[in-house]
Amino acid sequence: MVPLIGSGRVLTAPINNDNDQQLNSDKGCNGAVSTSSLHPSTGHEGLLDNTDEKKVKNWKLMLHQIGLDVVRTDRALAFYESEINQAKLWEVLAVYAWVDSDIGYVQGMNDICSPMVILLEHEADAFWCFERAMRRLRENFRCTTSSIGVQSQLGTLSTIIKTIDPQLHQHLDDLDGGEYLFAFRMLMVLFRREFSFIDALYLWELIWAMEYNPNIFSMYEEEGAVAETAPKVNEKLLIKQCGKFEKEKVKTGHVDNESALAVFLVASVLETKNKALLKEAKGLDDVVKILGETTGKLDAKKACKAALKVHKKYLNKTKQS
Repeated sequence: MVPLIGSGRVLTAPINNDNDQQLNSDKGCNGAVSTSSLHPSTGHEGLLDNTDEKKVKNWKLMLHQIGLDVVRTDRALAFYESEINQAKLWEVLAVYAWVDSDIGYVQGMNDICSPMVILLEHEADAFWCFERAMRRLRENFRCTTSSIGVQSQLGTLSTIIKTIDPQLHQHLDDLDGGEYLFAFRMLMVLFRREFSFIDALYLWELIWAMEYNPNIFSMYEEEGAVAETAPKVNEKLLIKQCGKFEKEKVKTGHVDNESALAVFLVASVLETKNKALLKEAKGLDDVVKILGETTGKLDAKKACKAALKVHKKYLNKTKQS
């Protein structure tokens, strides 16, 4: 459908249609084109043919936006000085947008996919690694005109800070930051900007290992499975097989998926910046600036230890109440 895929080049200009007119679309979350925001006119062909045509058109509309994000991805890394390597990232994201037409492509997926393209030599391996990761992360990127994918996690973050540090929560709420939208990027792309490249990879492995729960991961493996139909591990074996963080959740009965370790990581970052936020933040711009100072400077091991302490403190507080 697009001969440029596989050519070692990246598409950064919109594709023209047969009449040499530029295809247009609405824009979704973060300005990225997603299939859910497109409403092409209905053709006169049969329903199946029309659906296929719409899917092709919608997909083509995303390709240049993917390209524009790709050429800005991890620019400091020597790997992406080569257009061939940039093209690998573009192609993996383009094919994924076709395969998962429900989500399509949203800005930030490039940050998740980039390490896999760098670490895995073969494009197919990188694609399937990314596809499996997205089974876990895809809801982070589901954006509509009324909601963002990580909104429920932001709500959990608000509850956590309100519980463990009511003074900070009240201060942020007074600044109209009670919805914690300033933490949107951290959760959406799993701290790729806040940590160095190597620390981000360390953090991902640590998070996913500590959150391991065979009953949940079997759902990711069985595409389209739901909690009621996914195979279950015997309850007695479950606690032994769970990762450290998940084990505590299972023991205490806090099994909601929104109380992820990543949310407690954000809470720990806010706690480390507690004094600066209380003293210096006079508006949301100041909050963003103070948190922006952490970019590339956080230590993954220390951050994870701090997150576990915050988690323990939160559980103790909720028990008391």
